[in-house]
Amino acid sequence: MLKNVEMVLEKPPLYKKTEGEFWNEHISMQMLKAHLNPESEGASRKHAFIEKSAAWITDLVSPIDYPLLLDIGCGPGLYAEKFARQGYRVTGIDFSGRSIDYAKNAALKQGLDIAYLYQNYLNMELNKTFDFATMIYCDYGALSTADRKVLMRNVYSHLKSGGKFLLDVFSAERYHSFPQTQTWEVCSNGGFWSNEKYIAFYGNYKYAPNVTLEQASIIKDSGVFRYYIWMKHYPISASPKNSQICTACHWMN
Repeated sequence: MLKNVEMVLEKPPLYKKTEGEFWNEHISMQMLKAHLNPESEGASRKHAFIEKSAAWITDLVSPIDYPLLLDIGCGPGLYAEKFARQGYRVTGIDFSGRSIDYAKNAALKQGLDIAYLYQNYLNMELNKTFDFATMIYCDYGALSTADRKVLMRNVYSHLKSGGKFLLDVFSAERYHSFPQTQTWEVCSNGGFWSNEKYIAFYGNYKYAPNVTLEQASIIKDSGVFRYYIWMKHYPISASPKNSQICTACHWMN
């Protein structure tokens, strides 16, 4: 028993991937709830911030000059809907089928002409090029070094000459303040990770250079399941002091 506890708390090698399916039925439902909670930052930013940042992005990259927009990792369409109202012709892709289904129904109810696709952006094939692509809520930093290269190649192949790619990342300030901890909880009636009773062991770890891991090891009757949430942080000198979020806009020529 002690050996099993040591195993679930051990610090894994850098960028170890979650085995099995993260976007399962239960977790995807919990993620959608977090997306749709206007005061939660568990999956999306607070909705008031989304409103302001969408307006800022529109001012930065005009839909008049860059009308075709690809929203990568669009979730349930919180940004895509605002982009569509600003005048972009929006395509959104995401690897959560539940979020895509929600986004399609929401767009239909609101009369918004948004194309939503259930795809993994690491191997997307859209047979179309865009003027502008966005990837919001630091998804870029959640990828391994190898997967970030794959993503960049995929985005490049889906952008027109002179197209723009806007993404955000966490700054090094967040890395420095990230607490390294080990905690646990018993969820007798289920919780975020499962609708069954489970025990969760959580480990927060730092890796060089500027990478953090939030690890959840879930023990239930059907087995042990480990989930890894990685995040790369970037020391952008132009960012305001104590700022934890930085934004980068790339021109794809």
